[in-house]
Amino acid sequence: MAARRSILVRLLAGAVLIALCSIAATAWLAARSTTVAIQEQQGQALADDAKIYNTLLEYAATHRTWSGVDKLLAQLSEVTQRQISLSTRTRQPIAGKPVPPTRKPSAVIYPLQVDVALTAAEAGGDQIDPRVAGPFALTAAQRTAYDELAQRVLKCVQGRIGQGKIVIEPTGRPHVEGAPEIVLNGCSADRLAVIEPPQLAAYQRLQKAVNTCLSARGPVASIKIAADLTWSIPTGPVQELRPVEPAVAPPRPDPDAVDTCLLNARREMLKPYVAPAALLFVSTQSSSASAEFDLSSANQKRIAGVAAAILAVTVLIAVLGGIRLVQPLRALTKASRQMTGGDEEIRVRVRGQDEIGQLSLAFNELADSRARTESLRRAMVSDIAHELRTPLSNIRGWLEAVEDGVAQPDQAFIASLSEEAALLQHIIDDLRDLATADAGNLRIHPERVYLGLLLEQVVATYLSQAEHAEITLSSATDGDIELDADPVRLRQAIGNLVANALRFTPAGGTVRIEARREGAEVVIDVIDTGAGIAPEDLPKVFDRFWRAEQSRNRHTGGSGLGLPIVRSLVEAHHGTSSVTSTLDQGSTFTLRLPA
Repeated sequence: MAARRSILVRLLAGAVLIALCSIAATAWLAARSTTVAIQEQQGQALADDAKIYNTLLEYAATHRTWSGVDKLLAQLSEVTQRQISLSTRTRQPIAGKPVPPTRKPSAVIYPLQVDVALTAAEAGGDQIDPRVAGPFALTAAQRTAYDELAQRVLKCVQGRIGQGKIVIEPTGRPHVEGAPEIVLNGCSADRLAVIEPPQLAAYQRLQKAVNTCLSARGPVASIKIAADLTWSIPTGPVQELRPVEPAVAPPRPDPDAVDTCLLNARREMLKPYVAPAALLFVSTQSSSASAEFDLSSANQKRIAGVAAAILAVTVLIAVLGGIRLVQPLRALTKASRQMTGGDEEIRVRVRGQDEIGQLSLAFNELADSRARTESLRRAMVSDIAHELRTPLSNIRGWLEAVEDGVAQPDQAFIASLSEEAALLQHIIDDLRDLATADAGNLRIHPERVYLGLLLEQVVATYLSQAEHAEITLSSATDGDIELDADPVRLRQAIGNLVANALRFTPAGGTVRIEARREGAEVVIDVIDTGAGIAPEDLPKVFDRFWRAEQSRNRHTGGSGLGLPIVRSLVEAHHGTSSVTSTLDQGSTFTLRLPA
């Protein structure tokens, strides 16, 4: 047997493949789940950090101190499930639990120096929170006036180009966006950028600080700061800085230097309006959370070890199971081949009650049945040869005697040959009936039969034979019994039983046929007062060529085919046949047919 066709190899390969697929799927799922969980945890942590930072940054931008931040800090801790603490740059606690001096802060909360990595409020990239208005914020009256002016400008812009919108700056100053500069100027949008008291003093102070910073770097042209905190170089003199126009125009300032000076000047002016810088400390509620998704090299080795162990156990189980399965199959294969070679005594050992055990038991039953069938076949061939040889030998002997002139072909000679030929014909007819029954081709033609009349016909057929043997033959029927049966075949079956009873009943005995109805069956008994049958021989009565008279005398023992033919005919009628007997007292053959 090729190795690739072996059941053991296929079982092992299947088990290993299943184990590998299971390990691979489990590993992939674990790695995927861990990766997704880590990503989600990291994403949630970043979102929580940004939320905490922006909320506290807004508080610092709209309050001059940190007093009252405790309530806000408690709300953030409850929502994000994080521990939050604030302290000064010198590690003096502001709010939340105190932190160790060696602990590194998560971020610095200062609206004038925003961490752009944690917030989108970049204020044009100058790191000043746009929510810090300070002295540049409009008053309530100014806001109302500017809002009305912005509505008129927007109406004018939309009337011209059909689009535009109002944007409110953190200082409360509105301006119109979404339209070309020429359209905005035509609608007097520049009036929204007019700086009026009390913000004018703050803008002038800021402009002076920036120009002073630039002058310290070298002679440059002065700048002018607009209401939106953008700068430009004016075409005329700036009166508060340059009272006398120089003869030679100074050079333009470096834009980077202007941005730096403007940023520093804004921070100095806005510092009194925001809370002081604070250190932010954020941590998780459980210190063991960081170890939840540990995929270190040591853990990876452990996972690989567990996978290898699972694979080894799977292979071991597959090998043991395969050996247990294959061994009895190989034994069955070997026994089958030995049986094919002619060994009728071979049997396999039955192990357990599982499917393999049941298969072994069925094989042994098949071997026993085959041995019995072979034994019956051999005996049948021997019996047929014996039965045919005797009349044929007699016929040949008489013919040779005539040829040699020893015997004369007179009437007695012809009668003897006729008797032997009739015996041969009887044996051949019986064999033909049995062969037809074995092939399942025994056909019956049922019709309505009056059983009492049929039994009388049988008695009439064998009456002369019974009288010659000085035996009393009779029949009796309990009431009028009718049934559907083939009358010819039924007379043949009952006739065989009567002939058999007459053969074994001595002179002065009786043979009686009785019929009765029992429920849904019709029972026919053939009772004789003959020699009887030994108990150990009763199971063999319906076997072919079996005789109680072992001498094979056909005048006393018959051909041994009558009772097997009876059984076949009764079974063709869906009935059964049986026998009871007592030595030296007689026998009773019983036929049961459906009514």
